[in-house]
Amino acid sequence: MRETEETEYDRSRLAGLSRRTALRLAGVVGAAVSAGPLWTGRASAASPIVKPLPADKFVVYGSNAEMRWESMSGQGELVPVDRFFVRDHTETPRIDAAGWRLKLWGSGLRGAPPEDRPVEFGYDDLRRLPSRTVTARIECAGNGRSFFTSQQGQRVEGTAWGLGAVGVARWRGVPLGTVLRRAGLTTSAVDILPKGLDREYVTGGVNLGRVRRPLPVRKALRDVLLAYEMNGEPLPPDHGFPVRLVVPDWIGISSIKWLGRIEVADRPLYSPWNTQYYRLVGPGYPAGGELVTRQNTKSAFELPWAATLGGGREHVLRGRSWSGTGRVRRVEVSTDGGRTWRHTTPMGAGHGWQRWAIPWRPPGPGSYTVRARATDSSGVTQPDVAPYNTQGYLFGAVVAHPVTVT
Repeated sequence: MRETEETEYDRSRLAGLSRRTALRLAGVVGAAVSAGPLWTGRASAASPIVKPLPADKFVVYGSNAEMRWESMSGQGELVPVDRFFVRDHTETPRIDAAGWRLKLWGSGLRGAPPEDRPVEFGYDDLRRLPSRTVTARIECAGNGRSFFTSQQGQRVEGTAWGLGAVGVARWRGVPLGTVLRRAGLTTSAVDILPKGLDREYVTGGVNLGRVRRPLPVRKALRDVLLAYEMNGEPLPPDHGFPVRLVVPDWIGISSIKWLGRIEVADRPLYSPWNTQYYRLVGPGYPAGGELVTRQNTKSAFELPWAATLGGGREHVLRGRSWSGTGRVRRVEVSTDGGRTWRHTTPMGAGHGWQRWAIPWRPPGPGSYTVRARATDSSGVTQPDVAPYNTQGYLFGAVVAHPVTVT
């Protein structure tokens, strides 16, 4: 099954659910049961995030922190750890690598090991396996959510991200397929269900358990990484230490942090994170919504929001564009409210996203709106209006970025 068929696969999975089962899987009936975490401490009482969050690099939303795009000015392809965005459901756990184990179990493994007698890999076991290094982007499905309201006048639920819930890093680790095969993957395996070791997520008085979301085995074998390094260093606590998944081009929730368990099954698997959340719900979508898997196409300027630029001289506008459906083929910029567009000059190798630049000499002082739109290799171009969904996922429309010239 190709990745593009995941929506059809999802529909066939949900078609077999009874109403009671669907409610239970969504966390409405009962509470999730799971083993205790391997804590050695937590984030400070003042912040659920461990690393410093200086105001010139982040906009903070409780346990989430958005990268300020102006902090990437002058940076290369990769986002430094000190400004990489943070998305948590609860808080950052502190885990002892020496006591950590990755536990695999289920009907999709040879001998169908039960959950209480799983196949186990320690941290050193993984590091002894042949490694792979990839440059890949991770992006929250809600990145750009605030523009549904501010730009399109639509009410949506969730954290009001700008465009900074995205980052590209160089990840090193073991291909997930290597570990699955060593654990005894069978040809009948259909789904895997990775689960994190962060604290159980409780919302509306309902315990949904630890963060977990199914992946089709075909995707797991294709390009998913069990990462233990980020930009040449061990994973920082906020980004998944000791081991996390990196699932290229799919929404960030798929790249489970603080990975601890993986169920491997010969049947479809479910969790609240694919039955209740991360579904496109609203006009034009089927009953029950449509599963969100791949990211869409976006562009951002390396400028402060409502930036102030000096008049009477030429400026170089820089930014980055990216897509989950193909490499970025071209980026155009408008400095006159979208009436005319000019092609930008690409910069760098284009791994993870495409950097670009374009000169601009403002005709005079005043208020301007600059826009950037990307087209990828599959022919997808950013639209003027993003299709609405109630939870504000996948805002991919061209963003109107205000600038004042003095």
